[in-house]
Amino acid sequence: MPLSDQAGLRNDPQMTKYVYDFSEGGMDQKDLLGGKGANLAEMFNLGLPVPPGFTISTDACRAYLAEGSEPAGLADEVTAHLTALEEARGKRLGDPEDPLLVSVRSGAKFSMPGMMDSILNIGLTDASVEGLARAADGDERFAYDSYRRLLQMFGTTVLGIGGELFAEALDALKADRGSDDDLDLTAADLQGLVGTYKTLISEHGGRDFPQDPRDQLDMAVLAVFDSWNTERAVLYRRQERIPEDLGTAVNICSMVFGNGGDDSGTGVAFTRDPATGAQGVYGDYLVNAQGEDVVAGIRNTIPLAELEQVDRAVHGELLAIMERLEHHYTDLCDIEFTVEHGKLWMLQTRVGKRTPEAAFRIAHSFAEEGLIDLDEAVDRVSGAQLAQLMFPRFDAHAERQLIGRGMNASPGAAVGKAVFDSPTAAEWAARGERVILVRRTTNPEDLAGMVAAAGILTSRGGKTSHAAVIARGMGRPCVCGAEEIDVDTGRFTAADGTVVEQGDVISIDGTTGEIFAGAVDVVDSPVVRHFEGDAAVEDDDLVRAVIALMEHADGVRRLGVRANADTPEDAARARRFGAEGIGLCRTEHMFLGDRRELVEHLILADGPEQQQDALDALLPMQRDDFTGILEAMDGLPVTIRLLDPPLHEFLPDYTEVAVRLAHEQEHGEDTPRTHRLLAAVKRLHEENPMMGLRGVRLGIVIPGLVTMQARAILEAAAGLVAAGKDPRPEIMIPLVAAPQELELVKAQVVAVAAEVEQETGVPLTYSVGTMIELPRAVMVADQIARSAEFFSFGTNDLTQMTWGFSRDDVESSFFSTYLEHGIFPVSPFESLDVEGVGRLVELAVQKGRAERPDLHLGVCGEHGGDPRSIHFFDAVGLDYVSCSPYRVPVARLEAGRSASAGSASA
Repeated sequence: MPLSDQAGLRNDPQMTKYVYDFSEGGMDQKDLLGGKGANLAEMFNLGLPVPPGFTISTDACRAYLAEGSEPAGLADEVTAHLTALEEARGKRLGDPEDPLLVSVRSGAKFSMPGMMDSILNIGLTDASVEGLARAADGDERFAYDSYRRLLQMFGTTVLGIGGELFAEALDALKADRGSDDDLDLTAADLQGLVGTYKTLISEHGGRDFPQDPRDQLDMAVLAVFDSWNTERAVLYRRQERIPEDLGTAVNICSMVFGNGGDDSGTGVAFTRDPATGAQGVYGDYLVNAQGEDVVAGIRNTIPLAELEQVDRAVHGELLAIMERLEHHYTDLCDIEFTVEHGKLWMLQTRVGKRTPEAAFRIAHSFAEEGLIDLDEAVDRVSGAQLAQLMFPRFDAHAERQLIGRGMNASPGAAVGKAVFDSPTAAEWAARGERVILVRRTTNPEDLAGMVAAAGILTSRGGKTSHAAVIARGMGRPCVCGAEEIDVDTGRFTAADGTVVEQGDVISIDGTTGEIFAGAVDVVDSPVVRHFEGDAAVEDDDLVRAVIALMEHADGVRRLGVRANADTPEDAARARRFGAEGIGLCRTEHMFLGDRRELVEHLILADGPEQQQDALDALLPMQRDDFTGILEAMDGLPVTIRLLDPPLHEFLPDYTEVAVRLAHEQEHGEDTPRTHRLLAAVKRLHEENPMMGLRGVRLGIVIPGLVTMQARAILEAAAGLVAAGKDPRPEIMIPLVAAPQELELVKAQVVAVAAEVEQETGVPLTYSVGTMIELPRAVMVADQIARSAEFFSFGTNDLTQMTWGFSRDDVESSFFSTYLEHGIFPVSPFESLDVEGVGRLVELAVQKGRAERPDLHLGVCGEHGGDPRSIHFFDAVGLDYVSCSPYRVPVARLEAGRSASAGSASA
């Protein structure tokens, strides 16, 4: 039932209020009014020139999506607010004499640029278009231009007609008139186009275009509600981790027109450069244009600075409003505005999306200016943004073939194969190809390809185009408005004649706007060079911003940050990057290569004597390994996990050995060792080796293995102590499920330590703990804590064991389906499953600390470097997280954000 059909329903005072005038809202009501509605209300109440209107709340959207129909009472509220708007404007919606027209725009709590739908010029009909022309001093071109826009938006958004049908009709008309600019079309041309569009709607929309203005309004509102669940909106929310249950508000605003002639126009402005963070006024302006034209990139814009030449008074007023908004919001503001016959109207403001470079520069600059404190500055950047700043850049000295330039819309270096449509980009990326998505201009339907691409290149549009806005939000390098290249189907031609076909490799520099043929070499970013200790980059303003915010994060964080490192080189790099120790040294990585044969000897040993010979051969190698790592981390803790992987990983494949035996027998070679090896492989075969003979079980079955590794660690420590160093080994027993397992193996370690102290005369400082990675270990964590001096949570295995699937097997088989259906909001191996695995971690913390209050707690799974997971680990009381060396700065920053006052926004 349409909204207007419900107007007679009883006005029950107990009914939920769904509609709010701009005067009733404010910037803190984004949950209820959406970001756009809350900020329109804020500007309205600041006295800025906002066209009058009202907002239908997110409550209404959620009720509609849940019930499948308009919530009771909504129609009455819309009617009441529409009547008030008509009285305020002195016009009626769709009046044939002098019509009030309105826009219907989406607006969720979090900015989702271009992902949901808007419809402009609601209220135009065959009758009212003539009234609009009369009210505009007989400007029929303006009136029919507005009508054709409504028909196109209504047809695509409300009736679900493919947008390409309307675009093709417009392009055909322009081609027939010998122009590629819609401004060259006359009033008669546009009147004819209106007729064409109405025919398309009748043929493809299942109905004629509604001539009742209220029907238009009601249908548009419901279409905006429905756009919350479009494929592109769902994909964008998944990419940005926006909750699915928020819904969108709908903003109904009286129309103001930028397409009324050369004294009118529309634009988008930023109070600072969203690509670099530099101070100044940035944006685009399009003369004689309306609404979405700037973002859609249908014509290339002029820089906002040139508006001063077009209308000095409007330019000055706009700059004053921009400065006021930036100080009011104390942040970079993204502003949409329209100029209607010399009158400035503010259509939207929001805290603007920005690149990682801009985020750090702006946060640091605002803190230096005293607009925010350093806690807030740290909260305004993220570990994900810092990680992007650590990506490589193009080598300035590398050979390169410059073939074009555009606008530097989103910084960073991208190298990949050129592809010219979104489905191909997604398909090629899924098979492991790095691709650059090349388009004349992008639209919301290109989102899947933009997500998959390493970089984005368009020949049209500016820094506020769809491509630029989305690329900045995703951290993708992007070059826009590259007019020097002619993009065609499956290829583009550069100004110098170079033709780039689909599949050819190109390189784009989103920092400079340059486009190169072929692959350009990359080098470390200045941020990585800083972390590596290169003082030469400290004059770089971006590096200075990173230094300032990282120093504050380190100063306020409670959570320690260690690294996962298995070699002295990785340990040294981790220390340079700020690691406070090693949280996971995986000893199984030390048994690869030439040493694997020694492990085979251990497995094939006929008796204790041969077994000991193999262990004796491994001991000095292991001791050297641990000496290097402990020395690199001198004075800092090093958690060394004893051998963990399944035994079969040290043995060759059964078929491989069988073939080798057959070959040896065929050539009359001596085969006893191969026979023994084949028998051992067969004997030790496991159907599910990751749940078989591994971890502590391996140490119990082959006890000499534990004592060899413990001796290697402790002899390395003793040697370093004798040399004046301060080694701090922590010996971790993996895969413990029962306290008895830990007690048994720990006794072996303690006995070895006593022997080493007696042999060397060096007192040793060490600890013994376990990795909590099995659900049963969680349930008996208090019993395990009686023997363990520390717990380290192995969240990778704990996730596998809790969910009951193997990561290696399922990520390529059904994870994508689970993500599409919303079973996973994100892979549980990427970000911790707080409701399941997280609760197990929390329970083990509580039980372990109840038994041993001084129990040291950390996490060494890959979640230790995930920003969202870090906040959880901090909240449940872990002492440290551990991650790969390159993620250490990310973890440091997120630990600081967790401790800062604004961490709830993480």
